[in-house]
Order: sequence, then C-alpha cells, then structure tokens
Amino acid sequence: MPLPEESETQVPASLAGSWERVARELRREVTDFTFHIWLEPLEPVGDVGGTLFLRAPEHIRTWVSDSYLPLLRRAGERAGVARSVEIVDERWCPPAEPEAGQPAAGEPLNPRYTFERFVICDGNRLAHGAALAVAEQPAQAYNPLFVHGPPGLGKTHLLNAIGNYVQAYGAGLTVRYVTVEDFTSEFVRAVRSGETRAFRARFRDADVLLVDDVQFLAEKLRTEEEFFHTFNALYEAGSQLVITSDRRPRAIEKLETRLRERFECGLVAQLDAPSFDARLAILEQRARADALAGVSHDTLAAIAASVTTSVRALEGALIRVVAYASLRGDDPTPELAQRVLSNLYATRPAGPSSLGDIQAAAAAALDVPSESLLAHDRRPRVTLARQVAMYLARELTDQSLPAIGRHFGGRNHSTVLHAHRRVSAELGKRGQTTGAVERARSELSERPLDRRD
Repeated sequence: MPLPEESETQVPASLAGSWERVARELRREVTDFTFHIWLEPLEPVGDVGGTLFLRAPEHIRTWVSDSYLPLLRRAGERAGVARSVEIVDERWCPPAEPEAGQPAAGEPLNPRYTFERFVICDGNRLAHGAALAVAEQPAQAYNPLFVHGPPGLGKTHLLNAIGNYVQAYGAGLTVRYVTVEDFTSEFVRAVRSGETRAFRARFRDADVLLVDDVQFLAEKLRTEEEFFHTFNALYEAGSQLVITSDRRPRAIEKLETRLRERFECGLVAQLDAPSFDARLAILEQRARADALAGVSHDTLAAIAASVTTSVRALEGALIRVVAYASLRGDDPTPELAQRVLSNLYATRPAGPSSLGDIQAAAAAALDVPSESLLAHDRRPRVTLARQVAMYLARELTDQSLPAIGRHFGGRNHSTVLHAHRRVSAELGKRGQTTGAVERARSELSERPLDRRD
C-alpha cells in the first residue's frame, strides 16, 4: 500500500512492510470507504518493543484512536508484526528503552485526555472533582476511587487525565494504566511463559495504578485472584488505585464479593449523560481542538440536540457531519446535520426495548429467522442481522456487553464491541446496513408496549 504523499520523512522499508501487512488485515474487516477515509491516512513512524506507532493527521486522530484502535491492535497481532499499536501525533519520538531489569512502563497514556479538556457539568462534577483531588494528592484524598457510568461519558478520559497530571507534577511518581482486557492477556502470557514474577513487579511497584473496564474481571477466576492480590499489595503499600466500570461495584455480576467490597471502601462516583449546554460546550471545545472553524454555532447546537447518549457518540456525530459535508462539497449547516443524524440517533421509544424485542426486529429487518441470530450461523445475511441486533442492544438498552453477548448465543463481549463498531462505521451510507437499522428501529418504535420476553 503506498504511503501518504504528505509524509516528510523516509519510512524504513521494514517499517513500511509491517504497516502494509497490517493494512492487508484491516481491509478484510472494514469497507473500502472506511479504510480510505480513516485508516489509509495513517503513517508508520516507529516500532518499539513490539509496539507499532502510527501517526494520524490531526483532524482524524481522536476519532481513529477512539473508534479503530482495538481493530488496529488485532490486525497487528494477526499480521505477526506487533503486540500492540498506538496512535501518535507529529511530536512523537521513540521512547527511551527501559534499563535492564526494569519492568515495562505500562500502557501509554493518551496526551489529549487532560483535565483542561474535560467539560464539567452536573452529571460529572463529583467524578471530576474526585479525580482532580486524587491527581493532586495521590493516596491521600480518595483511595480507591471507583468511577462508573455508561460507555462514552468520560471514564477513560478521567483515568488518563489523572495519569498525565501525576506524570507532569508528581515528582517522579510511577503511573501504570491498563485495561482489564490487557491485564488479563498479559497475566495469561506470564503464566504460560513462567514470568509471573516480572508481571507482578510491573504492577505492584506502581505509585498510581489506573484500571479501566474492571467489569470484565467477572468470571475470570485466576485473573480475579491475581487482581485481588495486586489490589491488596498496592493498597497496603500506600499506592493510589483508580478503577472504572460501566456499573457500580455491587451491580457487577459474578464478581467476587471480596473484590466488590474493596472497590466500595473508597469513593464511588457516578457519571451521568451531559445536559444540552454541556453537550454544546463539548462540541465547541472539540471543534476548536480540531480547527473546525467552518462549523457554525448553530450546526453544533443541531448536533447537540440530536445526540444525547454519550460524549463518544457526540464527538462521532461531529466527525460524521464534517466528513459527510466534505465528501459532498457542502457546508456543514444545521440542516445538513439534522439530515445526516436523523436516522442514526432517532428518539428512543417510550417503552424500553428488551433484548428479545431487538433480536426479533433485527431478524425481521433482514428477513431471517429470529432464532438464527443465536445459533452459529455465519451466512452473511444472518451475520449482519446479528450485528445490527447487537448494535441496537447497546444503543437502546442498559444491558452490559457480557449480558448482550450471553443473550446472542453465549458470545463474548469483544464480539459485541466488534459488531457495534462495524455497524457504526456503515451508518449514514446508502447500503444494506443503514436500511436494516432504520427498519429495525421503526419496528421497535411501533411495537405494542406490553410485548415482553
């Protein structure tokens, strides 16, 4: 695959070859449109310690990082060229190699996620204030700090903001940031390779440990055991722990009671959806950060009025409107924003949708048997119906990713995430996916309110 013409530096052949292999894997998973708009502009700039670093143009950097980083990491692993992938800006330079015998430094923090860029509103004031207090005085304010709320409201932003603040002003305090998914994967690799001592050293010598998506610990018995001892070791050593989840500790199904009790022994802070004024402020800040001077206040207000679910959806809607306008050579007007977003963020029906309702509606939208969505049926039409159902289940219900996966034939949470991203990437285009989502939404909005599973 040719490298972008605007690249100012010569990319080594080995690095270019690695990116070409990753790109081939990506093409198997995304549409040509998605690849050319969001992924082809990426440029390989480094390969350090098994991590492939990709530079993204400023106007798409945040969207690519939020929406496609897991996909890029999977492609890197499948291509056999990288254990991880990171998105960086033009200021990135290769990090110094750790000294011999020293543990790795943890997952990289996102430099864009700072307290200055976090828009405060009534729904997140407590969580923001607690996070800032923890960053200013680790292990002295709230320990542990447990932040919970639906996806896309800023949990990962606050975790990274704490880490970035401590790294900047913490007088050399050690910060580790990790998702539970990565914690689990690294623990499994350490057990298989007999390197559990090094694994423990990596996390248990931290002054501040930041753990994202702890709900995925449930039912991982050996990883729960390891995390329990890691938590205890850090807490007793006076280190700060900050943990996020999509629900409060007592609502995490099948998590050991002793872990729930430890999560609740500090401050538990909830994140709620932002108000209209907060959504507008978030869009204005994002427009300034991405130099989107051509997007008027009225257009931002139209987007804020259309998208009410999460900050991630809000920023995604802004990118979608700008991209749509650019591709068609139009101005991003309020009318265009309403037209682009009207089908994607339709008002939720008055009666809550059950997973069974959504399954039936998605099956009907693509004219396949409803029960085939639960089976291991990989025919393209059934697969699409299943992905549409999983997308709508995440958008229209409060069910967790594992709960959605269990409903659809015992699939895991990563399958649900993949389905949501695939459908999200296709929405707004003229195609089978958009039509199926619209028909399923219409079916759900017209169903009798007393119909339940």
